[in-house]
Amino acid sequence: MTREQLAGAAQAALGGGRRLETAEPVAGGSKKGVYRLVMDDATTAIAYLWDDAENYWPAAEGDDDLTDPFSPGLGLDLFQAAHARLDALGVRVPAIRLVDRDGAHCPADLAIVEDLQGESLEELLARDRRAAASVMARLAESLEAMRGHRAPAYGKVAVVDGGGTSRGTSCEGVVLDRALRDLAEAASRDLRIADARDRLEERLLSLAAAVRPRAEYTVVHGELGPDHVLVDADGNPVVIDIEGGMYFDVEWEHVFLRIRLHDAYRPLEVAGLDEHRLALYMLAQRLSLTAGPLRLLDGDFPDRAFMAGIAEYNLKQALELVRA
Repeated sequence: MTREQLAGAAQAALGGGRRLETAEPVAGGSKKGVYRLVMDDATTAIAYLWDDAENYWPAAEGDDDLTDPFSPGLGLDLFQAAHARLDALGVRVPAIRLVDRDGAHCPADLAIVEDLQGESLEELLARDRRAAASVMARLAESLEAMRGHRAPAYGKVAVVDGGGTSRGTSCEGVVLDRALRDLAEAASRDLRIADARDRLEERLLSLAAAVRPRAEYTVVHGELGPDHVLVDADGNPVVIDIEGGMYFDVEWEHVFLRIRLHDAYRPLEVAGLDEHRLALYMLAQRLSLTAGPLRLLDGDFPDRAFMAGIAEYNLKQALELVRA
């Protein structure tokens, strides 16, 4: 995307005779380009650009299969569907200023959204845990609203709300299949996982067998870490990176929150979660957070030490779950 194309999109989104001064890359994205647009009157917005050149993940078979709940969350359709669902539930998401899927401004999917220039929840928790308490309380309310919305089918929000059907027969079945693939991939890259592969596979199968059927599903973000929550000027949590939003087991969301927040998770705890699902999903996510970063390092992702650290930490945590 050229600067001229981005300038035209910014003018269309923000109007008022403004001209684009700068487009600054925002660090952290691995699947899409994220740019802060600064206009000549200091008005700002955020541009999301879904383009192959902005995606650091190596291509894999099935990436474009939206019936797989865990296929990459790429593209404007997934973003808009998740945005509409969360907004309808009262969950704060960045306001949309412009969408372009037809190439009016550039050849790739583009969205321009509200710029929340405050800190992330991750930064706030690190700086002042007490100041973060009210934000965490409001995030708990958002999670409760998401949990309270039930759907009779699981899968990506765009697929289910569009009347489609997802792959597999159950959430736990989809998770097990994915975990076995992640295990095989991690074992091919690290000898420690290879040596423990039989024990890890046996544990996955045992945990999955203990899960009882479920016929209703809730709205989950899928990767709701504190870096995916911004804090607006009024102290409200604002959920970002929502393209992977889906209807799924609520336990999947809470396992990820526990992994990312550690002891800061307590304000988000809820009663009534299924312990069997929690156990299966914990091991599955540890394997995913091992295999995924190792796969990303096959490409040219810039912050290699950070990603290698994620893989190493979760590899050790996965092994702890099967240590005698």
